Amino acid sequence: MRLPLLTVLFVLATGCQTAGQPDPAARSGAIAIGTVQGPTDRSPLAGQRVTVEGVVVGDFGKGFGGVFIQSRVDDGDPLTAEGLFLVQGGQPAVALAVGDHVRATGTVKELGPDGASLTALVEVEATVLARGLAMAPTVVAAAPVPEGWEAYEGMRLQIDAPLTVTGNDGLMRFGELFVSFDGRRFAPTERAAPGLEADALAQQNFHVMLRLDDGLSAQNPGEPWFLREPLSDERPLRTGSVITGATGVLDQRFGSHRLQLVAPLGQIAQAPRPAAPTVPGDRRIVGLNVLNLFNGDGRGGGFPTERGAARVQDHARQQAKLVATVQALDPDLLALMELENDGFGPDSAVAQFVAALNAAGPHADWRVVDAGEGPGEGSIRVGLAYRATRFQTVGAPATLLEPPFNRGSRAPVAQAFRAGNGPVFVVVANHFKSKGGCRPDAPAGDADQGDGQACFNATRVASSEALHAWLATDPTGTRPAGQLVIGDLNAHAQEDPLRALYARGWRDAFEVAGVEQPYSYVWAGLSARLDHALVDAGLAARLRGAAEWHNSADESERFGYGMDDDADPWRASDHDPVLLGLDLAR
Repeated sequence: MRLPLLTVLFVLATGCQTAGQPDPAARSGAIAIGTVQGPTDRSPLAGQRVTVEGVVVGDFGKGFGGVFIQSRVDDGDPLTAEGLFLVQGGQPAVALAVGDHVRATGTVKELGPDGASLTALVEVEATVLARGLAMAPTVVAAAPVPEGWEAYEGMRLQIDAPLTVTGNDGLMRFGELFVSFDGRRFAPTERAAPGLEADALAQQNFHVMLRLDDGLSAQNPGEPWFLREPLSDERPLRTGSVITGATGVLDQRFGSHRLQLVAPLGQIAQAPRPAAPTVPGDRRIVGLNVLNLFNGDGRGGGFPTERGAARVQDHARQQAKLVATVQALDPDLLALMELENDGFGPDSAVAQFVAALNAAGPHADWRVVDAGEGPGEGSIRVGLAYRATRFQTVGAPATLLEPPFNRGSRAPVAQAFRAGNGPVFVVVANHFKSKGGCRPDAPAGDADQGDGQACFNATRVASSEALHAWLATDPTGTRPAGQLVIGDLNAHAQEDPLRALYARGWRDAFEVAGVEQPYSYVWAGLSARLDHALVDAGLAARLRGAAEWHNSADESERFGYGMDDDADPWRASDHDPVLLGLDLAR
């Protein structure tokens, strides 16, 4: 029985049944759906032809080419699910509707990969025994631990426990939300080094997380039908929002359990949009991933671009959102990632972005650090910009083009600065190789090891080691009093690339500043940092504060430049900016 964790109520038009009682409508030859499901994630009857009976509790003929049926009585085994998917195809011989009591014969098959498959019947022959049976959902009051979601596969559920939205990155593309029974969830390797402790955190996440889905297989379905009110600036459905009341059928598809919704969501307590943070210190430095800021040929042509805006109007909106972000944070220096690698002339993406900053105000003293050709040969690069009345450059910029920065990780750019009467210090903008895109021929260390660090971890570790060794040679030739490594390192805080830098004396600026639970990126329902700021001993003593502005990572793509006309900072990127305050002028 599931009573300790779930409140179960089956209401039939013909009366109530209790677990273990025979189904009065059962015919000889039919076996229990729980027998087909079995107590594990795969059916013990796979490949066999069986006959079952149940009531249709979810019609997904248009979305997935089939329906879910559920037993009218519980078999009393808490490990066996009472639901089953019937694959019918586009034009079934017998049309089935919710409430139909069905006798179905078919071949048992597991749909999907091992360990994440949906138990179903294929080649189905169905007969309707009765219509209009009102079957109430199983009411979920808590996360299904320890049984897990497998024990409820195919069943109609009503989740009354509050659900925290932990990720909305698939909302507009796939019509789905990541939710949790236990608040915001963090990537395990943000909190713990890869290994047993991180694995335990991953298991915790698995047990309390679920996806809410729209029941459709089409991509880019438009405004989500399951929202009672459309997305808007007043109701943005940010990560951190809390949903109370979700009804659907427990499905397993595309590698994960998900609740295929059959009714609009209940109440939603919207997570508020935060004001831009402030930090103490006489100078402010911001690290900002600009989400592939490409401007075509810089004269209104050259669209669609290789990685960024598809139209000149899209670029204008993208740039306006980024300008609004910088205005709100009011920094004195910018480290930029994902700039188009198109030089430093007046038609370049970085030059036009800085010109837009100066035109928008309130400051008109922004300047670009011209690193010459490149840096690097990839389509994107890093860059630096600064306010000339707040900082002075010292010497020329330096860049590293040796492996692994000749391909994979983007070439870093280092520039020495001075503020007022303060000491010379160096800022290094960085963008390490991403976590995605493993190739079959990837070297062993760059293949996904299944430890939470994803692809190309070896390349990122080599990038950390090469970066440290390079900076130790004083590449700017200025003998700085301190150095700052800032940018998108594409690794979480406790992964190998960061730990390699910690071991060499670099310190996490957010740890130095005492910031709890920082995050700059949300992916697959998990919050973590990809964007980091590391200080050496010289700058650690001058650090006064650190913050992230969650203007982007918690927002859905609905508010990005591709769908939103507003020149506001919301979803200006897919990464949140990093803000540091330091005393540098004395």
